[in-house]
Amino acid sequence: MAYRLTPEHVAEHRASRHEARTARRRRAARRTAAALPTLFTLGNLLCGFASIFMASRDPGDPASHLPWHWTPLTFSAVFIFLGMAMDGLDGRIARLTHSTSDLGEQLDSMADMVTFGVAPAFMAVQLVGVGVPFVGEALEGIEGMFNRVALVTACIYVACAALRLARFNIEVAKPAESDHMSFKGLPSPGAAGTVASLVLLHQHFVYKNIQSPLGGGEWSKTLSAYGMVAIMLLAAFAMVSRLRYVHVVNRYLRGRVPFRRVAMVVVIGLLMIVNLQGSLAAVFALYALSAPTVWLWARVTGKPLATSHVVATAPPAAASTPPADKPTDAAPRDRAIG
Repeated sequence: MAYRLTPEHVAEHRASRHEARTARRRRAARRTAAALPTLFTLGNLLCGFASIFMASRDPGDPASHLPWHWTPLTFSAVFIFLGMAMDGLDGRIARLTHSTSDLGEQLDSMADMVTFGVAPAFMAVQLVGVGVPFVGEALEGIEGMFNRVALVTACIYVACAALRLARFNIEVAKPAESDHMSFKGLPSPGAAGTVASLVLLHQHFVYKNIQSPLGGGEWSKTLSAYGMVAIMLLAAFAMVSRLRYVHVVNRYLRGRVPFRRVAMVVVIGLLMIVNLQGSLAAVFALYALSAPTVWLWARVTGKPLATSHVVATAPPAAASTPPADKPTDAAPRDRAIG
């Protein structure tokens, strides 16, 4: 007896096939969404490598002529800021797509180490023109001593960045955003931004001034070299300090933000464009100095430092925020804040 399909059977068969296709598309979309945070983290890592590569180029080499008359160190600093942007996006995308993972946490820390640890130190060493101390031909006098001090300082910066990232990963027990109103020690992206913004300022102003007929002279180049080494050393110590640095985004720009605050952010952002290099240097320098200033003020006035505001100042909605892909230390765990 032949089986005869009824219209109901045909409709049911078509519906089941449609549901199967829909399920396959959803699984493919989830796999694609899960890969997005990893792609941004890898983008952060590659920005760090690109920064190191550009910093190693000789600006006097004809093959190093770059667009917009930028120097290799300018591109090197820009790549660090691009890495900061990607580091800030990977964690947010992971939370939005519900694709957080231990792999993302580990990969993010390694990417941060390259972009915010190794790249800024190498860029600063290239800026001040360190030769090959200890193993190369020894220079006499102050120049030889400065080369050794600059190289050791760069090594200290890299080591402190590694310690900062490792300490952050083991100290954060609950990676909710309510636990990130402040950070213990200068975040590695903040330290890298301080160095990179000053390199940008140097390339935009000091370098042009030295090359102009109006002068500036060799003393200006020497002063900027000594200053860069000192700032890199201070940033390194700030990363491993116990000083509390506020998480600006989570503390002031999360949840329901007052219109006045939004307008203020927009106005400040537009004003920064007038002198972008100087504004970036000022913002990062002020942030790096904020915690030491608060600590010094508390010592002078005798007022105790607020150490319990990490969760207390969190907005009510933050309690229901899903865990971050990793409590990263840098970007936005705002992965951008390591």
